[in-house]
Amino acid sequence: MMGRLLSRGMFAGIFAALLAFLFARAFGESQVNLSIAYEAHQAALAHEAPEPEMVSRAVQATWGLLTAMVMYGAAYGGLFAVLFGVVYGRVSRLPARSLALWLAAACFVVTVLVPDLKYPPNPPAIGLPETISLRTASYFTMLGLSFCSAVIGLLVARQTSGRLGAWNAGLAGVAIFIVLTAGLSSFLPNINEVPSNFPASVLWRFREASIGMQLVLWASLGLVYGPMAERVLEVSPRRP
Repeated sequence: MMGRLLSRGMFAGIFAALLAFLFARAFGESQVNLSIAYEAHQAALAHEAPEPEMVSRAVQATWGLLTAMVMYGAAYGGLFAVLFGVVYGRVSRLPARSLALWLAAACFVVTVLVPDLKYPPNPPAIGLPETISLRTASYFTMLGLSFCSAVIGLLVARQTSGRLGAWNAGLAGVAIFIVLTAGLSSFLPNINEVPSNFPASVLWRFREASIGMQLVLWASLGLVYGPMAERVLEVSPRRP
């Protein structure tokens, strides 16, 4: 049964990635183009030669983006299916469709929203080459802290559900998650490399498009995977 859940998770992830690709093409690529134009203008003012283009912008915005999104969706869909298989019937008694939606929402918050609040996505023209290692390490550290805080919050909710009731225990787990992520993130470095003359509207819309693309991906994954998993579980119900 796990194999069928996994294959359907990958399929749902690819489908969700295609929708996210369409969203990125409609709302994100125009902001990337504006950012690249800004970068080229600044280089021209400084009399610097343009950097060589290893892959054409046309390929990056079409087949390159599509390939990356499909691979990303398949990988995340598979991981989502494994997480669903672990949680279903063990941690949660929710039906398959409801559980898939709640898991997708939790994954979006833990892996996208919380890390992006500390280190929001930036377009190509922003970021110093000498700080790329620091920025990468800081982001993945924040991602790890978010995940660990979510696990701790879940454990607290499960341990206190008997005394506080499911609803209050859930609120306690969420509160623990918020306090831990807010407190631990304060120890990470603050990184702000946005040039003072960079267009604020381009930066804001790029970040909106980046988070919107992730929202489309996870929402679609939860909506599509739930009915598919439900059919598998109806054929091979899991024993309690």
